[in-house]
Amino acid sequence: MRKILIYIEACRYNQWIKNLVVFTAPLFTGHLFETQTILVCFFSFLVMSLASSASYLLNDILDYQSDLKHPQKRLRPIARGDLAVHEAVFIMFVTTLVVLIISIFYSLAFFVVVLIFLLLHFLYSLYFKQKTLLDIFTISFSFILRALAGEVATGYHIPIWLLMTIFFISLFMASVKRHAELVRHGSSTRKVLEKYPEHLLTFLTNTFATTTIISYAFYTYFENAPIVQTPLTRFFSHYLPAFELRRWMMITIPFVVMGIARYAQLLYSFEEGERPEKIIVTDKFIIVVVFLWALIIVSLIYVFQQ
Repeated sequence: MRKILIYIEACRYNQWIKNLVVFTAPLFTGHLFETQTILVCFFSFLVMSLASSASYLLNDILDYQSDLKHPQKRLRPIARGDLAVHEAVFIMFVTTLVVLIISIFYSLAFFVVVLIFLLLHFLYSLYFKQKTLLDIFTISFSFILRALAGEVATGYHIPIWLLMTIFFISLFMASVKRHAELVRHGSSTRKVLEKYPEHLLTFLTNTFATTTIISYAFYTYFENAPIVQTPLTRFFSHYLPAFELRRWMMITIPFVVMGIARYAQLLYSFEEGERPEKIIVTDKFIIVVVFLWALIIVSLIYVFQQ
């Protein structure tokens, strides 16, 4: 039983939260609460989570010696000696094989996205993570592929400006993470940080924060809202005929700005940011902002129907 728990820990299940991006397409197209869509999204989430775990295993196999120098990473199963390298290789191989077999039986398009995702992550572990800028752009493209996995699995299209928002916010978070690692540990735990001057990371963080906000603002203004018939549709069409013509989605922009500002505060004031998945689920301010943002989004699409 203990060995199984070690295997699960090595798969970094705590980072599976990143794969919730697969729900983007159905959420913003008005189809999230359809039973079939929910089942497909959970299927996509599990497949992408297993694919992510395979890539994490490869990364830990290659980096376990350098992980020993890191105060947190040295506690990972391979680095601390609880999981042998040959066992990790076997788990990675089986997980990758299972993911590919399941994907190709679902659909060819979904298989292609998953395959590209795996190849991108494997290349990241083997080569890209050692190259300045290429490392953070690889991380960002992996989030795009997660979103596309949800799109091809459900058949619902992600608006282009929303896709650009995912691209830029993942670049922002990757830049924040590199900045936090550089400030807290220097370049001893990640060689690529030797080529990242702090002022460059500050510039990248500011740039990607700005482009995230602009992209999201463009999405809320330019993209047409999904047509969802709700109990309030008839009421608004009769008593407030101009209600649906307004760009109500734009009222969610301040929440995106507040979330980014808080994330930056955690970086510059408290030197956090090294573990973004932890910040998102532990910082009370960000939790409240994300909850209110999601509540308004769901209300506008599925209750009031813009």
